[in-house]
Amino acid sequence: MSELQVGDVAPAFDLPATTGRAASAALAGRPYLLYFYPKADTSGCTQQACGVQEALPELGALGLMVIGVSPDPLPAIERFARKHALSFPLASDAEKSAAAAYGTWVEKSMYGRRYMGMERSSFLVGKDGRIAAVWRKVKPAQHAAQVLEAAKGL
Repeated sequence: MSELQVGDVAPAFDLPATTGRAASAALAGRPYLLYFYPKADTSGCTQQACGVQEALPELGALGLMVIGVSPDPLPAIERFARKHALSFPLASDAEKSAAAAYGTWVEKSMYGRRYMGMERSSFLVGKDGRIAAVWRKVKPAQHAAQVLEAAKGL
């Protein structure tokens, strides 16, 4: 599958989440941010999630919904959300179906060892269901500001 680009139709998803379910069908006609992160409650993922949480009032004022997605099982994600008082939905993609559709389940390497893992990536989707912005290999500290700036243009 080729990498998703700005203007492409956002792939559909339906995942168990801290709010029950996170599904693209429920977001039809609304802009949203779908961000993929490797592992709940690790330092980078915590920094990213807390940054998004801080920006949530401004993102919400723009009508933007936010959904975080990781391959972790739902109980781990629920603990992470409670621990950091995250009020936006976090979804479990344990089967990596959304990650495969968005091209975020990729080969990585660390210390010469190759393995499959979640690439920290984000997709801003417009009201029309098309991808408005893509961030690959996101830097957690800068993520919320980048999303906020791009969302203002929707």
